[in-house]
Amino acid sequence: MNAMVVKAYPLGVVRMINNGNVEDGGESRMEPSVGLEFDSADEAREFYSLYATRVGFKIRSGQLYRSRTDGSISSRRFVCSKEGFQLNSRTGCPAFIRVQRRDSGKWIIDQIQKDHNHELGPAGESSPPILQQRPPAITKSLVEAVRKPKVKLLEQIDSGVLGPSGIISFKRQKRGGDGAQCISEPYTGLEFNTANEAYGYYQAYAEGTGFRVRIGQLFRSKNDGSITSRRFVCSKEGFQHPSRVGCGAFMRIKRTDFGSWIVDRLNKDHNHDLEVHMGYQKNCSSASKKFIEEEAAGMVSMNLAEMNNGKLIKRGRENKIGTDWYSVLFEYFQTRQAQDTGFFYSVEVDNGSCMCVFWADGRSRFSCSQFGDVIIFDTSYRKSNYLVPFATFVGVNHHRQPVLLGSALIANESKESFTWLFQTWLRAMSQCHPKSIIADQDMAIQQAIAEVFPGTHHCFSLWQIRAKERENLRSMPLEFRYEYERCIYQSQTTVEFNTTWNSLINKYNLKENAWLRHMYEKRESWVPLYLQGKFFAGIPIGESFESFFGTQVNGQTPLGEFISRYEQGLEQRREEERKEDFNSFSLQAFLQTKEPIEEQCRRLYTFSIFKIFQDELLQSYSYMGVKTYEEGIISRYMVRRSGNENDKHAVTFSAVNLSVNCSCQMFEFEGVLCRHVLKVFKMLDIRDLPSQYILSRWMRNAEYRILCGTESGISSLELKASMVWSLRETACKYVECGAASIEKYKLAYEIMREGGKKLC
Repeated sequence: MNAMVVKAYPLGVVRMINNGNVEDGGESRMEPSVGLEFDSADEAREFYSLYATRVGFKIRSGQLYRSRTDGSISSRRFVCSKEGFQLNSRTGCPAFIRVQRRDSGKWIIDQIQKDHNHELGPAGESSPPILQQRPPAITKSLVEAVRKPKVKLLEQIDSGVLGPSGIISFKRQKRGGDGAQCISEPYTGLEFNTANEAYGYYQAYAEGTGFRVRIGQLFRSKNDGSITSRRFVCSKEGFQHPSRVGCGAFMRIKRTDFGSWIVDRLNKDHNHDLEVHMGYQKNCSSASKKFIEEEAAGMVSMNLAEMNNGKLIKRGRENKIGTDWYSVLFEYFQTRQAQDTGFFYSVEVDNGSCMCVFWADGRSRFSCSQFGDVIIFDTSYRKSNYLVPFATFVGVNHHRQPVLLGSALIANESKESFTWLFQTWLRAMSQCHPKSIIADQDMAIQQAIAEVFPGTHHCFSLWQIRAKERENLRSMPLEFRYEYERCIYQSQTTVEFNTTWNSLINKYNLKENAWLRHMYEKRESWVPLYLQGKFFAGIPIGESFESFFGTQVNGQTPLGEFISRYEQGLEQRREEERKEDFNSFSLQAFLQTKEPIEEQCRRLYTFSIFKIFQDELLQSYSYMGVKTYEEGIISRYMVRRSGNENDKHAVTFSAVNLSVNCSCQMFEFEGVLCRHVLKVFKMLDIRDLPSQYILSRWMRNAEYRILCGTESGISSLELKASMVWSLRETACKYVECGAASIEKYKLAYEIMREGGKKLC
């Protein structure tokens, strides 16, 4: 085994060289290539790390694969640190190497991808990689300068003590002959004890260099909401105010695992002239006050605080929507409103600045009156770095197709933003509360749903759960993954799930795993077993769902293409719905049995729903039923599959109102009766389905039904909204047909006039 030699270097830097292997001009200069051989996987990782440092990126360990024979590791992947999308800093970079173990015990590169999808950092060709770097001492005079009472600390800013302008001036540091030290240049790897210390340092550097700073974006952990990184930018960054010129200078700091903060990205280049004198002014002139107000109006970066004549001033929240989006959207909204009287839009205003935006056309509002019982709040734009925070409200129509119930741009992922958005959606949809909502598990969303939709069941998005599993269970062996999946997806009762889960936690010593403990506490919001009794219109909980707009509109869609692609994607979905409407009214499915119940459902259900029911009916012939209990009007049956003792369910039947309940809970979850209930109905010679088991939302005329007030406990307000939108949609179709020609106009007018006499 090669010995490791540690050499001392100046400036508090410790460097490490692999003796005999990594020397200038040796392997440290080698490019990774297929066929390159190593004594161990660790040696391959070290080589790739050296190469990455020289080129300008960081690496981490990716997937590993085990032998099916003895469970030993047979191959490993080492990937770019920006691979995947689990963190905001990751971009899905495809760069990696894979090493495979040969029979000789050597490890060889068998797959490689060198291309990155992001900018590379400063290359380290001239020297071996830095393992540890100590920051230069921050002088006492600097610490005193940044702690002056006129300068607000980041803790105050994060806790809501905000200011209007985004610019904080401070007293200039004395230089050289005045007795104080000059501030050293910032560089990647510079470390600070706190974010405040980093902010004060960058302020001092900026003042000495000749520019001002603002606090830019921050990123929070999706686990606990704590701040993980933040940017400090030149005050002339962006274009939100005439004084800004899109300057690219910034310093970004990232929190380490040890609680300190380190500079991980830096740009010192400015695209404007730097100032010579920047003294702190105690009294703001009227001109500077006006400048501060103008800055506040156009601000879309991070919240700031400023002391103005000893008074603390608040400013609006962070905004991730570019200001140029508002003018384009407002023009689109006004155009649509002129075409569609049912078009609705609303803009959240915070301290005079535009924030979140919501809109829905008349068709979406009408669809919500029919299919708003289950909604998907899709924020999958967060899977990757995005240009626009575009989210959608999606429902499921009577053909089991996705239907748009509203669109939004989300200014920031705070409880206030989501609360405003949900309240606005409710107002647009005539206060129709959904029974269930599928949305991310972020604390801000959970709190907003609990406040705005108190009786609605919140189911977590599967894509986010999967991402969290990859992030938190990465180091667990394959055996654990297998047992974990079996516990979640194959448990038949809550007792079985709890027992299996606790056994799993004890077996792998995971009692201290905070993420698993949190997920167990929230099991009713994501484990399929606990969701069976909730109505989700058949949306598969254990599978990821496709975005309503697919790849046409997403978080990467540029402003210039957004409206046209949005309209195109929406029209495509609605054309698919029209085709299914035509098929349901024009085509008839073949009957597979002579059961009257099958003919009844073919007549009532849409084509798609009838096929689901027909399959359950045919499957019921493979089951046997036995009465196990009877007392008065209540009887209970055990229905099991022939030849399979494990596939069995209990069905309870009441003879008074023909009410029935099955332990599989398919009707409660999907709204279609299961094979077990249909078997019992056949045993009891029930030839027609009771009306309460044919949901009107699944019927062919679902779009134009008048809901009866007894269905699902619908309120009078929701009933009125349904009637209003049903009549409005029908009237719009008459108007469109009547405006086709003079003859049709006269006929339509006469029909409405005669009908009006009877109605009024």
